[in-house]
Amino acid sequence: MTNYKELQQKYEFDVFPKRDLCIVKGKGARLWDDEGNEYIDFASGISVANIGHSNEKVVEALINQAETLITCPGTFYNDKKALLLEKLVGLAPENLTKAYLSNSGTEAIESAIKFARFTTKKTDFISAMKGFHGRTLGALSATYKKEYREDFEPLVPGFSFVPYNNFEKLKEAVTEKTAGIILEPVQGEGGINIADKEYMQNVQKLCNENNIMFIVDEIQTAFCRTGKMFASEHFDLAPDMITVAKSIAGGIPMGAVLCSDTVAVPTGGKHGTTFGGNPLVCAASIAAIDFMVENDLCGQSVDKGNYFVGKLKQYELSKVREIRNLGLMVGIELKEKVQTLLVELMQNKIIALPAGTTVLRLLPPLVISYEDLDIVAGKLVELLK
Repeated sequence: MTNYKELQQKYEFDVFPKRDLCIVKGKGARLWDDEGNEYIDFASGISVANIGHSNEKVVEALINQAETLITCPGTFYNDKKALLLEKLVGLAPENLTKAYLSNSGTEAIESAIKFARFTTKKTDFISAMKGFHGRTLGALSATYKKEYREDFEPLVPGFSFVPYNNFEKLKEAVTEKTAGIILEPVQGEGGINIADKEYMQNVQKLCNENNIMFIVDEIQTAFCRTGKMFASEHFDLAPDMITVAKSIAGGIPMGAVLCSDTVAVPTGGKHGTTFGGNPLVCAASIAAIDFMVENDLCGQSVDKGNYFVGKLKQYELSKVREIRNLGLMVGIELKEKVQTLLVELMQNKIIALPAGTTVLRLLPPLVISYEDLDIVAGKLVELLK
């Protein structure tokens, strides 16, 4: 039998810390390793598999499209791209009337940064402490974590950070050079920190009054994860741009920037992508979004999130400081480091994520069964009491 771990270790230029696990199969909310062990997935590939692994609708769409047309450059029109754009804009907040398609979340952020500078003719950006927006140079410049940034400096100039949910501090940071403010409605990697509605609305008003692009990063929160198609709906927002990726295409790499009419279009080759919005990924995205709508994954996220968190809150969990959630985006802040708990969960055939050093991040597929929610809740209670 091939030792895939050794093979990968030999040849991969590996930038990720690895868990001692080789995943080879997924279906719904379950994963299997190369030894046949079965796991309950409470990570979803970091909120990628919202519709479950190997979703049949997406698989069917990929097969059909692969037999028809896989790639098409952006200099031509395409049927699947046109249909997806119509679908995305139709589901987005009403003020967002166009979409730019790319390959990933970090590309979506890079695009939004360029669009903001091009539109406002200004240079600077404000984002939040504990915020995460990606690891390419522009997106990394908007990302707070020092450990990600310091080895790659100097980064793109003009980026500053303010405390999350503190409007006065943000307002003080605005200058005549501020082109954009980039915020997550729920900080994912930062600890499942949920924005205050008044805060987000005040930021939007500030941007509207000062020719500043309000960019809402929904790469992790969009597509039913929080109980709405877009988390911005919880806050009644009409931002200039929303960046999305992760679960947009059922696990196939894709990103997008949803734009309002306030955003100027940089034509003439000033921006572009070779693979972004290709017919194959557009077909997958159409199938994925249709599945979300037809199966009311927004409603499922609310019901299952409330059910799961309710199960946990029935008990006095001595190791827990706070439990936070919006839909099935759940953070359990511990009184100790989270790494030991992650190992214990994996030993019990449950895959979960950290969000910083002390927060357990739980992002199960939205199609997960109540039986699996019960199993994981029971094991967490056992480990955290």
